Amino acid sequence: MTRRRSALAAAVTLTTGLALGGCSGSGAELKAEGAYVPQPVMADMASGYVVVRNTGDTADKLTSVTSDFAGDVTMHRTVGNTMRQVSSLKVPAGGELRLARGGTHLMFMKLEHKPAKGEKVSVVLHFAASDPITLEVPVVATNYTPDK
Repeated sequence: MTRRRSALAAAVTLTTGLALGGCSGSGAELKAEGAYVPQPVMADMASGYVVVRNTGDTADKLTSVTSDFAGDVTMHRTVGNTMRQVSSLKVPAGGELRLARGGTHLMFMKLEHKPAKGEKVSVVLHFAASDPITLEVPVVATNYTPDK
């Protein structure tokens, strides 16, 4: 009877492990591209933009952002003429989260130094379910507008 219980326990453990392992193949598959920080006009704050693409079949959320050149990074959504801080931003399954001028964007506050055009700053995107994405983001001209 003890052998049967041990064999049954081993089979249940193996089956559970395979089922959980099978689930890990699906989900959000995130990639960040086109990131940039315009050279800030003021010494204490800057903005940032990036596109996060999700080719997976599960949505995720950008929950926070950290950076080596800013003491605080917040996420904002602009609607009309109003900018509102948000706690997370959805990255839809099979879609993208686009942070761009005049819309959803990042605000880097309490800058360690005012980055100049040509520099690169380190930015880490943190998600609810996916691993963080670390980017080396170029600082571009203040008036830079990316090609569409």
